[in-house]
Amino acid sequence: MATSLPVTAQHYLECGTEDCEKNCQFYCNHCHQPMCEQCRDEHQKSPDTKNHEVVPFLQRKRHLPVDKCKLHPTRNADILCNECNIPLCSKCTTMEEHFGHKFVDMEDIDAEKFAFCLEEISKIQEYFLPTSKELKTETVEDGREGKKIMDGIKNSIKAEAKPLKDLVDKVTSDKLEQANTIEKSLLTVLKQQEKTYDDYNKFLEKLLKEFHGYLPLSNFKVLLSAKFENSKIQSIPETTKPVPPVFTAGQFTYDEVSKLLGNIDVPNIKPDKRKIKPMATSSTQLKPTGKEMKQDKEKSDVKQTLSLSSSVTKVREYKVPGVKSVCHISLGKSGRLWASDERGNIVQTDLEGNLLQKIQNTGKVEGYHTVTLGGNLIYTDRKNKVINRIKQDNTIIEFIKTGDWTPLSIHSSHINGDILVGMIKGREAKVTRYNRTGEEIQNIQRKNKGQGLYSYPHYITENINSDICTSDSNKQAVVVVNKSGQHRFSYTGQGSKFSPYSICTDLLGHIIVCDGYFLKDNTVNTLDPDGHFLFLLFTPQKGIEHPCGLCVDDENNLHVGQDITNTVTVYKYLQ
Repeated sequence: MATSLPVTAQHYLECGTEDCEKNCQFYCNHCHQPMCEQCRDEHQKSPDTKNHEVVPFLQRKRHLPVDKCKLHPTRNADILCNECNIPLCSKCTTMEEHFGHKFVDMEDIDAEKFAFCLEEISKIQEYFLPTSKELKTETVEDGREGKKIMDGIKNSIKAEAKPLKDLVDKVTSDKLEQANTIEKSLLTVLKQQEKTYDDYNKFLEKLLKEFHGYLPLSNFKVLLSAKFENSKIQSIPETTKPVPPVFTAGQFTYDEVSKLLGNIDVPNIKPDKRKIKPMATSSTQLKPTGKEMKQDKEKSDVKQTLSLSSSVTKVREYKVPGVKSVCHISLGKSGRLWASDERGNIVQTDLEGNLLQKIQNTGKVEGYHTVTLGGNLIYTDRKNKVINRIKQDNTIIEFIKTGDWTPLSIHSSHINGDILVGMIKGREAKVTRYNRTGEEIQNIQRKNKGQGLYSYPHYITENINSDICTSDSNKQAVVVVNKSGQHRFSYTGQGSKFSPYSICTDLLGHIIVCDGYFLKDNTVNTLDPDGHFLFLLFTPQKGIEHPCGLCVDDENNLHVGQDITNTVTVYKYLQ
């Protein structure tokens, strides 16, 4: 048996006492041994160990590696000198150079700094990183909004300029038409003057020919008898030289034109600082209502009194009509239960197994339905790539369209009503978060270094710490991310093969998942909130052979649906 339990690795939390295999809940800091409640009591009764410090397991001190003292090699360096900040053995503390110095046990220092690291990790994971990512998302949203605003301003500028441009085009057209008219008139006058000179030139050429005809000696008789009254040279016709028009350029400037259009003004206002939500403390949290305080107190009281039992007790068993097997279970209000099989049959029954309603769907061996905080059933339709909702009057409406992505699994948060959907597209897979109105608000697809988180997320649920827990059959793992989508851990089972199916969580944050590798040696694994394996809640030897569908009711009973039959068995597993 392991005597040192790592903080983050998966491990068996078994009692460290020889031949005891009960669930470990405590830890002796003196012996560095995990132990169950019974062994703790015996440990504290024994005269040799009654003064040992026994604490809850999560508050344990780690067993530090043995480091030999450099000055006294036969002794362990297990003390820290606060003044010199060096490890010492007990013999070193008597040396002159350490006279008057203060000494601290190395394990105490480690425990203090270990607790500090865990606290800082928790702060970063639960507050600083998610808050920073939300602020980054806000800046991206502001960028999109700013782009929309600037596009609107650009369109307004174009829209305002268009009438002015149209007016300029109209005035230009009118002035060009005016110039054409003046040009036509001018050319008509000049054409007439051209004709006048053409006619006069013809007259002169005719007269010139006539006079030339009198000059030869052979025509002297004609010349002597000629009378020149009709051959008198007419004066050259007078015409006026046209006065051309003059173009006077318009008088306008850039500023004058700019004034005709609107301006872009950046308000001289000091920008508001982005609101950073305070880290949750007792002084900053909103005061709960009386009802919430009562519910929280009741849950807290229950938490303080409940713990995992070393055995399970069968409460009742019933058959679910209308399904071949029970691959998934969703509990509704007033003792109503929804169950489904691998053929897409979804039925509603009471807790006695009486059929109340039946729906035909396209789902397979997947967690493809859930009940919302309002009590409505919503379920995935992988064929049409939508999520349907059943209203109170039993009418079915399309609630969310998932586009190119095929929805497989779905879960409605009991914390805030958000809807988590596991979906695939080709070789890609993701988990998408919608708010209760169906608006997409988050996509979770990759780790920090870009590797894909999921391959086939066919069952999904949420833990009390807002972790998203997904069964991925192709990756053969339970993949857990925090509310911000950061990968926390992946649980890969306790054997060589692991085939996770239905998954649920309880009031104490336990993660309960079915392992149905080829329907052979099916078991139900129980993990703590950090992914540490606790024990097998069910094995074939414990009386249930094919567990597949799981859910925990308001009375902290575990409902187990079987894959081969339509049987649901209810167990009490907390004490």
